[in-house]
Amino acid sequence: MQNLFRLLPPVDAALGSLAQDPALAALPRAMLRDAVTDYLDGLRDDIRAGRLTEPAQLDHGLVFAQCARHVAAATRPHFRRVINATGVVVHTNLGRSLLAPEAAAAAAEACLRYSNLEFDLTTGERGSRYSHVVDILRTLTGAEDALVVNNNAAAVMIVLETLAKGREVIVSRGQLVEIGGSFRIPEVMAKSGAVLREVGATNRTHPRDYENAVSPETAALLKVHTSNYRIVGFTKEVSLPELVALGARLELPVIEDLGSGNLTDFAACGLPGEPTVQQAVADGADVVTFSGDKVLGGPQAGIIVGKAKYIAAIRKNPLNRAMRIDKMTLAALESTLRLYRDPERARAVIPTLAMITASPERLAKKARKLAGLLRKALAGRYTVSAIPGASRVGGGAYPEHDLPTTLVALRPLADAPSPDALRQRLLAAEPPLVARTQDDALLLDPRTLADDELKLVALVLAQASRPETA
Repeated sequence: MQNLFRLLPPVDAALGSLAQDPALAALPRAMLRDAVTDYLDGLRDDIRAGRLTEPAQLDHGLVFAQCARHVAAATRPHFRRVINATGVVVHTNLGRSLLAPEAAAAAAEACLRYSNLEFDLTTGERGSRYSHVVDILRTLTGAEDALVVNNNAAAVMIVLETLAKGREVIVSRGQLVEIGGSFRIPEVMAKSGAVLREVGATNRTHPRDYENAVSPETAALLKVHTSNYRIVGFTKEVSLPELVALGARLELPVIEDLGSGNLTDFAACGLPGEPTVQQAVADGADVVTFSGDKVLGGPQAGIIVGKAKYIAAIRKNPLNRAMRIDKMTLAALESTLRLYRDPERARAVIPTLAMITASPERLAKKARKLAGLLRKALAGRYTVSAIPGASRVGGGAYPEHDLPTTLVALRPLADAPSPDALRQRLLAAEPPLVARTQDDALLLDPRTLADDELKLVALVLAQASRPETA
């Protein structure tokens, strides 16, 4: 064992070997030293545990090559790009919606240059950051006024805290959903200071249930879109127009939490009707909240639109400062909303919309192209076939409905890594590739792959499937 320890190279020798890689040599010396020391400590642990027993295993050329790989992995950013081959368009764990090029450029410009974030170019005096998106939100939704905070949970909270703190808000029992990350509507309401008043049964709620629950303590009626939760069978839900009529008669504001901000009718691509923001405003909701990312396809934000008197009160709430969006989000959101002024162009250039509405024919063509690249790249280690499959919108939208697609299926031959083993290797690749496995195959969905990613996918898979990476 002592002889093996003597074969280990000094830290300085290992550091010197890294100079051959310009990317590593450019890193701070202290960072490199820590990573090299960590690698050599790992070799010492392997010697003590009997995992390293032969001098040949400590050949300096081999050790230096492995050290370079260890240092590269240890010093790369933790937050980085991945390739999404899952077919889930709004993938919550992979960053949700992708920005349109115009929106990404606007965010970058906001980072690189000074801007009129809170500066009125007409008067030369201080302005409001919200002025950049209010007018376009009014135009797109038909609402009297608008406000933007950092996400939809914040939007719901500040609306309730402003309009109903210390008073009751009536909600159908069937709409008390958990909206992801263990955030539940009752808990958001409790944090806002509003008092939850449940009405109806889990599966059926009638207008009379709301009306019978109204008391002097009632501040508002709340309707919550249930997103990725559905009750089917013997059900009844009070429509927004019915609730608005009741609210008008009882002089109570009606709030609708739409969750995902839908400004597009996706019926043309076979999806069922979902409430749009425009429809909620037209149906008379006093306040509507929704997400700026997800199906809308912009940056993460919570958008509040509605009657001017309510938005004005919400804007004055001190919580607004704690929940406000930053300049990058604001720039990206304005750019995304501007694209919606031309719906056809929006569907073409906003990645989320383009992926959701991609035709089966186009996806089949892309799958065949990817399959051809993979047959060449994998050198007979896997069978590659294009098969019918299904994608998902994701982000809580359209949970019961698949989008038809063509998948590329990889099945191992001979001693090639199994689909599960290959999937794990792909997570350690650079860049990482996220795929799914089913029926003893690794499945790649072209719906969520950009055209310029196909060759990269083939390269990553070729490297990950090599026997020497086992």
